[in-house]
Amino acid sequence: MLRLIQIELNKLITYVCKKFGKNATVFPGTITYNMRQSILTKIKYPKYVIGVTGSSGKGTTTDLIATTLKKAGLNVVYNDSGSNGIRAITTTILNNCNYKGEMMCDVLLLEIDERHLHLAFSKNKLTHLVITNITRDQPARSGSPDLIYDYIFKTVDEKTTLVINADDPTVARSKVDFKGKIITYGLGKTKDSKCESNSKSLDSAYCPKCHKKLKYDFYHYGHIGSYKCENCDFSRNPLDYEATNLNLGKKTLKINGHSLKINKDILYAAYNTIAAYALCKSIGIDDKILDDTLNKNIKEAKRGHEYEIKNRKITMLESKNENNLSYYQSMKYIVDASGKKTVILGFDNVSRRYKFNDLSWLYDVEFELLNNKDIDKILCIGRFRYDVAVRLEYAKINKNKIILVDNLDDIINITLNQTKGNIYTMVCFDMTAILKSKIKEAKNEEN
Repeated sequence: MLRLIQIELNKLITYVCKKFGKNATVFPGTITYNMRQSILTKIKYPKYVIGVTGSSGKGTTTDLIATTLKKAGLNVVYNDSGSNGIRAITTTILNNCNYKGEMMCDVLLLEIDERHLHLAFSKNKLTHLVITNITRDQPARSGSPDLIYDYIFKTVDEKTTLVINADDPTVARSKVDFKGKIITYGLGKTKDSKCESNSKSLDSAYCPKCHKKLKYDFYHYGHIGSYKCENCDFSRNPLDYEATNLNLGKKTLKINGHSLKINKDILYAAYNTIAAYALCKSIGIDDKILDDTLNKNIKEAKRGHEYEIKNRKITMLESKNENNLSYYQSMKYIVDASGKKTVILGFDNVSRRYKFNDLSWLYDVEFELLNNKDIDKILCIGRFRYDVAVRLEYAKINKNKIILVDNLDDIINITLNQTKGNIYTMVCFDMTAILKSKIKEAKNEEN
């Protein structure tokens, strides 16, 4: 009886919230989850229960998988809002149950926060789990990558099929620890691969099996690349699905010889596509459907949007706070772009979910990349703009290039009148909506 009450109450609260113009992604689940936290163990799940987790890349990978599975004719329930904590997941699941507690779908697909995975599912529930990467992420909350690894593996057992990014040795540690089925994917050497890492502090450098230092053939970024242990048999290879012939300019790659498109000319988009491809193949999705979906229904990545004001292109790159590799990929994208550039950088809150103001992670981010002759100005915005400016000065960036914007109402005017080149915003979640509204206002005035 309590299960039925929780399901119907969840639906009622969702309905009322939406009537008042709210998203209703977290609040309904907060109420029902707090009534009885074991509610998700009382649900009858569909044939496929797929989780997508990792430090970054979860959202777009989940979108690509959902689009492909729907194209294959499957009824898919997934948290397309991007809210991935236990309460948001509770909202999604209960809203799609009938009065018997049965989910009304063929596939439950969830983007899940690494630390909430074990709260959402006990062992035996997940049929598949995609792990995109495990990097130093939100250290004040999450601690080390090893702790995150342990959180993830509280949920899986031998009945779960793992789909892992084997380019990440922390994730590939599962090949040593996990006894169930593992499907591996990775990215072959590209023209941008390096013989030495770009990072001064690697998240993973030693073999999880014998603890000797790993030998890398090449790095893509951070500790992500092709490696092997010269003391034992631990290595990245062989891969079940390897992407080759990556051309970021044309947004194309090949997976096991199969030509596909990616939705953004940046490295993480390639990884998202490979992960989605590997997962879909693991449940028997036909190559033709994969081709049609990934090549013809390319949606722009969630964290990359483009606009234009007064003949100046604006590219929005949402960089994840407390994650140095997320920032690195955004900065690498900016630096590799041609011509003069202006960068907008900053945030109001360190974390969306937790009240942390720890800024030590700024010194893990290699802002030295922005010390580049083609970068005209860097505009620091948000509540922590002075802290960001100090970090940029430590990166030996000329003070004359740094502009502190105290009033966000002035951001567009300052950018258009005091800077040169294409504009790149490298902001976190809380600033994205604000900047979009400012851009929209400016475009309305222009028209």
